[in-house]
Amino acid sequence: MKPIRKAVLPVAGLGTRFLPATKAVPKEMLTVVDRPVVQHVVDEAREAGIEHFIFVTGRGKAVIEDHFDIAFELDHTLQERGKTAAYEELKKDLPKAGQTSFTRQQAPLGLGHAVWCAREIVGDEPFAVLLPDMLSRGCMAQMLKAYEQHGGNVIAVEEVKPEETHQYGIVAVGETFGQTFEITGMVEKPKQGTAPSNFIISGRYILQPEIFSILERGDKGAGGEIQLTDAMIRLSEQQKFYGMRFDGRTYDTGSKIGFLTANLAYGLERPELAEALKAEIRALLG
Repeated sequence: MKPIRKAVLPVAGLGTRFLPATKAVPKEMLTVVDRPVVQHVVDEAREAGIEHFIFVTGRGKAVIEDHFDIAFELDHTLQERGKTAAYEELKKDLPKAGQTSFTRQQAPLGLGHAVWCAREIVGDEPFAVLLPDMLSRGCMAQMLKAYEQHGGNVIAVEEVKPEETHQYGIVAVGETFGQTFEITGMVEKPKQGTAPSNFIISGRYILQPEIFSILERGDKGAGGEIQLTDAMIRLSEQQKFYGMRFDGRTYDTGSKIGFLTANLAYGLERPELAEALKAEIRALLG
């Protein structure tokens, strides 16, 4: 069983739900407290042991590449001014040479197409996919443990209220093994009352490379786009899929309420901010 060394981060989205903020600034560079959303996601993957980060970008996303590169002028200024702590923090966040790759998705043809654009860099080995909108601290580490136990393909899932299932990709639950279970079916945004469970696909995947040959067909699904869920359904006819119940909370920073909630949650975890932030929240609530 090959180890998971590489992670694909699809960052080509337009961020239309956050206009006008994302007219000139990529949505992935909006900050949760003082770190861009995409940095939080990379932190999660790196802490789990991922070695190589593959960003699938689009036009106007060059600032993401700059963020994960050395900023000579900034480094020099920080050192000259004696701001050692800030300089060391930047060094700590910087991936090592050769640990990042960037490829371009020329047209917004769907998540499946974005993942397919990374095929030459991933090669013939299993890989992770992390949606940069979703903040799930510790999720990838839990997924790698599930992969080591079961192999195959692993999808992170979370429970939602039954009346919300029509908004998400949903999995059907088979044999259960503690925090994981065999997935016996998948459906993208089922009609209300028809979902096979209330477990949603929550933005973290471990996939085998055979997914690329399915995505290469370019079959279009919901919204006229190449859907990753459709390709996983086809792959599940040949390989095992497992659901991993994430022991934590995911924040959807692609939605306004999710973004605001993430800022509050991450801010309250910071000792130097927590008390002042609580006081401000109490004042706002009256």
